[in-house]
Amino acid sequence: MHKAYSNKLVILSLVLPGILTFVFAVLAPICLSVYYALTDFSGLGDYNFIGGTNFIELIHDTNFWLSLRNSLLLAAGFILIQHPLAIITAAILDRLGKHAEGFFRCVYFLPNVISVAIIAYLWKFIYNPSFGLLNNVIEIFGGKGEVNMLGTGTAIWAVLVVLIWHGFGWGMLIYYTGIKNIDPTLYEAASIDGADNKISFLRITLPLMKPVIQVNVTLAVITALKQMETVYLLTNGGPGNETQFMANYLYKQAFSSFKYGYGNSISVAFVSICILSTIILNRIFKEKAEA
Repeated sequence: MHKAYSNKLVILSLVLPGILTFVFAVLAPICLSVYYALTDFSGLGDYNFIGGTNFIELIHDTNFWLSLRNSLLLAAGFILIQHPLAIITAAILDRLGKHAEGFFRCVYFLPNVISVAIIAYLWKFIYNPSFGLLNNVIEIFGGKGEVNMLGTGTAIWAVLVVLIWHGFGWGMLIYYTGIKNIDPTLYEAASIDGADNKISFLRITLPLMKPVIQVNVTLAVITALKQMETVYLLTNGGPGNETQFMANYLYKQAFSSFKYGYGNSISVAFVSICILSTIILNRIFKEKAEA
């Protein structure tokens, strides 16, 4: 076996499929995207090389900055609302009995199994100003019904609620798996020393979960930036462009407005922001670990 793995041809045959997959599935599309971003290609017919015109237009595009703001707002919602609740829920599930633990784990993860299309239309019915569940609940508590949550001024918050709720299960499951990998003897030792559940969570669970938190937070930021399907089916960026997100705006520019070159300039900005966000988060977590 050692002799086989010392053979360069064997090593190359094992590594080559992964390298080719990366080159043709990741690197080549990115390079093509950069190339088309420097053209006025509409998606059909001939095109001209226009240099950085698309990027200059992007800088002055208020709708692009609005979509970026909404994506960052969603990322903040993931980090500040969804993930704290997810890690607390995961810690509570870890303390439950066997049957209750399995039941609630399935309940919390269930929305992630349901089709995005069904989720979007379900929430459309919930938000419906005429017969939606939300308005019925408001009327029960004495409020005024027929509130259009997907209308101007409230649509972005209604969409954020759906996205934070829908992604809760994944975050919780990752934290739950991380907590399960912590050595139980640490909790037993803390219990002998008189530590209650709160102290054990703060002094044992959170410090040992830092690598998991780092991965989960990074994934949350990237997920927020590339959010499209639910938004597209729920509001399609409306009313106006109030609920526009980066990925949805990219799609509309490239395929609905037939500005394929401009859409690719948005995708280049999207990839750059994702890489920059990952670098910044890695440095933040590294500094916390060193401290």
